[in-house]
Amino acid sequence: MAAGTAARGRRAAARRQRRRRLGAASAGAVLLLILLAASWSTLWPYVVGAACLCGLGAVAWWWWRTDRALRGGDRRWRQEEAVRAGHRTLAEVDAMTGTEFEELVAALCRRDGCTEVRRVGGSHDNGADVVGRLPDGRTMVVQCKRFVPTSTIRSRDVRDLLGSAVHFHADVAVFVTTTRFSGPSGSFAVQNGIIAVHRDLLGLWNSGASLTSLIEVNGSGQGDVRHRARWKQTYGTTRRKPGSKRPT
Repeated sequence: MAAGTAARGRRAAARRQRRRRLGAASAGAVLLLILLAASWSTLWPYVVGAACLCGLGAVAWWWWRTDRALRGGDRRWRQEEAVRAGHRTLAEVDAMTGTEFEELVAALCRRDGCTEVRRVGGSHDNGADVVGRLPDGRTMVVQCKRFVPTSTIRSRDVRDLLGSAVHFHADVAVFVTTTRFSGPSGSFAVQNGIIAVHRDLLGLWNSGASLTSLIEVNGSGQGDVRHRARWKQTYGTTRRKPGSKRPT
């Protein structure tokens, strides 16, 4: 019984203490309002200024968060696009139209840091399909040939690119194809400083190798006689698909 009475007494004391604190807080708030009202003519510029600063801070914070979200989304999109490009198989590339292949080559150039890249292929392309600048600033012109794998790039196809390089005042000429170069056409490309990206190098480029790394190994990668024999065994004599090109 005594314990219960003591507990009730403690609860009552606690309630009285809370009421005193509430009363003190209310009195303080009223006093603050009275002081503000009495000195409002002096304080209002500071109050308005503080409110404006808070508003500007909130807007700046919102812009900062929005900018971060947009930049992060752009980075994720570029990374996802690079992954998707790398997951394209050469069989999927073979199924592309000529325009789609040119767009793929342009996208790979942009992925590797090339600038001012644009597709110019068409009936009046002057022998070029893609133009732009390498990461080091040199201008480039690109010829794209999506041939069936059993075709061969001949020397006259490569010679046409030299005229395109002169027309576009390009520092570097790049020939990209889904097939292989003949011996004479490959030698002609190397002797005249043309970057010959044959099917094997295209597979490396598509899978993540940079364009500049392909430039460093120009003229290699097509293998010897045994490699060409395996090539014929792999692709055989395939009928040309509608819309695919063969050199003439």
